[in-house]
Amino acid sequence: MRRSITLCLLVCSFALAASAQSLSNRRAPGFSLPDMNMKQHDLQDFRGKLVLLNIMQTSCPHCNTFSKVLAEAEKRYKDQVQVIDIVNTPPETQATVRNYLMRNGVSQLVLFDCRQVAISYLMLTPQKPNFDVPHLFVIDQKGWIQADYGYEIGNKEIFEGEGLFPIIEKYLGKTSTAGVHQGDSSPSVGF
Repeated sequence: MRRSITLCLLVCSFALAASAQSLSNRRAPGFSLPDMNMKQHDLQDFRGKLVLLNIMQTSCPHCNTFSKVLAEAEKRYKDQVQVIDIVNTPPETQATVRNYLMRNGVSQLVLFDCRQVAISYLMLTPQKPNFDVPHLFVIDQKGWIQADYGYEIGNKEIFEGEGLFPIIEKYLGKTSTAGVHQGDSSPSVGF
């Protein structure tokens, strides 16, 4: 009996550890966050669209490059895709976001988070308080996180080239050959 309980606890702890590692294949945590004009935006407002949720920082060079890719995605897929950039405040302010948008020539929706959304999406803990940016979550039309990507050399094409578009088409029901990896080799942010 004791051996069975020990074995069961061991299997359960492995299962919990494996599930804790995955940031995808779960319902997207809900939120309501303000934009630069203090207008609230709720994730539920975008139900029915493919949401590209990007946790980023205005001073991150990879985030600046990725902003142009995301702007192109919004342009290509118009009413089917919603891009949401989330920044943490502090250090971000209305001024840093305004400069970021002007510098990159984009007009994406940027929302301000006090780290609660970043914590819930990235499953941060006191033992793992830091995260890398940019980090993209692909949320399907029903509100489920289907995939997530942290910037790394292996998936650089998603953040700097055409690699995002086959992923979008896959979740919009079009044919795609997306094959990408997750990782982290970009600036870290702590909570």
